[in-house]
Amino acid sequence: MPLDPVPAPRRVLVVEDDPTINQALCDRFTAEGFAVERAVDGPGAVTAFERTTPDVVVLDLMLPGFDGLEVMRRIQPLRPVPVLVLTARDEEADVVLGLGLGADDYLTKPFRMREVLARVHALLRRVDRARELAGPGTPVLRHDGLELDPRTRRCTVEGTEVHLTPTEFDLLALLGADPGTVVRRERIVAELWGWDESLGSRTLDSHVKAVRAKVGAHRLRTVHGIGYALADETP
Repeated sequence: MPLDPVPAPRRVLVVEDDPTINQALCDRFTAEGFAVERAVDGPGAVTAFERTTPDVVVLDLMLPGFDGLEVMRRIQPLRPVPVLVLTARDEEADVVLGLGLGADDYLTKPFRMREVLARVHALLRRVDRARELAGPGTPVLRHDGLELDPRTRRCTVEGTEVHLTPTEFDLLALLGADPGTVVRRERIVAELWGWDESLGSRTLDSHVKAVRAKVGAHRLRTVHGIGYALADETP
């Protein structure tokens, strides 16, 4: 009997200008079975992304050439890909801007290597789950001028296409599965990131803020201390 084909290893692009951290990340990902590409500056990151088509990007914000925010501005229109940001900057403006530009999650330095791996594996699991759910018969969500197509991963608002990051799309799809029903914060974090809500409060809030800016603040209803819902209708 023919042997089942061996799946290709997942490809990770590590972008970090500190040589010690870069090497440690590459060594750990290699040991975990990933195919690893690396870059040490902004222009090199974009070039490596175009050349290697990675499955996930681990991206430092502070880079020579141009920073990680500019890297995300350039790569996300090319091909949606999950991005884990590593940053020594803990100011909320930097984190919110990074998440709005296409980062799916972030860790501040110093970090534990096992936490980087856990976050990357969680992002990849979510991508796989989204592909499985977006089969040929998957219905298009239409609600109050908002349209989400899980097969093409496209979003339109009042007929105008809106660019959503992978996490923003999945957040809206989760809330849109039952419009008007409040989805608890811990469930959102568990389904989108795969870890405890207490670790992801700021990440979730930043993504909600970004989605509101893109599709209209009135479309997402907040129930403080509990969760979020897709609003029933435009006021």
